[in-house]
Amino acid sequence: MTLDWNEAQEIGISLYETHPDVDPLTVRFTDLHRWVLDLPGFTGDPKGSNEKLLEAIQMAWLEEWKLDHE
Repeated sequence: MTLDWNEAQEIGISLYETHPDVDPLTVRFTDLHRWVLDLPGFTGDPKGSNEKLLEAIQMAWLEEWKLDHE
């Protein structure tokens, strides 16, 4: 499976699987950007992200994280 910036839900799930103990709200966007680029199957252009996309990814990750931490 390949991922691109516009697949926030799938990226959020992958980030949760990769970093299950990290509260997504504590991650800086610079780190989030790097972690997304490091995901297996991520093929998006490193310059193709913006604050809105990163925020959508962070919120999708947060939803996954909340399922196990509330």
